[in-house]
Amino acid sequence: MAEQTAPPESTGTPGAISAGPPGPAGEALPDKPDAAVVRDALGVGIAVGLSGFAFGVTSAGSGLTLLQTCVLSLLVFTGASQFALVGALAAGGNPYTAAAGAFFLGVRNAFYGLRLSQLLALPRAVRPFAAHWVIDETTAVTLPQPTRRAARIGFTVTGLTLYVLWNLTTLVGALGAEALGDTNAWGLDAASPAVFLALLAPMLRSITERVTAGLAVVLALTLLPVLPAGVPVLLSALAAPVVLFLMGRTKRGPGGEKGSNGAVTQRRKGERHS
Repeated sequence: MAEQTAPPESTGTPGAISAGPPGPAGEALPDKPDAAVVRDALGVGIAVGLSGFAFGVTSAGSGLTLLQTCVLSLLVFTGASQFALVGALAAGGNPYTAAAGAFFLGVRNAFYGLRLSQLLALPRAVRPFAAHWVIDETTAVTLPQPTRRAARIGFTVTGLTLYVLWNLTTLVGALGAEALGDTNAWGLDAASPAVFLALLAPMLRSITERVTAGLAVVLALTLLPVLPAGVPVLLSALAAPVVLFLMGRTKRGPGGEKGSNGAVTQRRKGERHS
């Protein structure tokens, strides 16, 4: 990917360009103090990073060795894919099928990277290392930031905190799995999804977002008993285009009219010219 020329960062002065999303009327959002960005990033990194303990316990209980468990967290570092892999193996699934499901579940991070690469505009030498931290949580913290500086701080602090804690708690969880006994009885495999849902819920503000999330849950739960692990989550993404299509049809009146603002389409072209 060709290196991009970074536009000027917002400095709070008139005419400065904001790297983040525009405000309601298209104006640049106000600067956010570095301390506030760090606080938010640490909150997400610590909350989710501690759930690596659940992965360590679940992985060890699924039959993976301590080395295999730790290598997964070090090199894969995407919680949903890791849980999908060890969950499929624990259920007696084929290792190749389990790996394929985890791989396709992790493909979503590539789409995050398309947006983050433009927003962060990192130097070429840093990008391969930063790509390893492109996950749900770093994306969620980075995108709302008003400036490129804030976005870089949020991404770095979230990624570093989460990576260190996730790997440390993975090790602790794998070592302590034997002391916990039957790991399935604790339900620790649900810890990471529960934490992420708690972070995601406040972001669902519009009716469209809530309907999309609800339909995605219904699709995932419906397909879960009949498809391999990881596939229902991928197919649940179909909820987004379905909801957008239905919402678009709802906004249009009979004959192609748009009910929201009274604008009309092709149907009005045939009206009388008297």
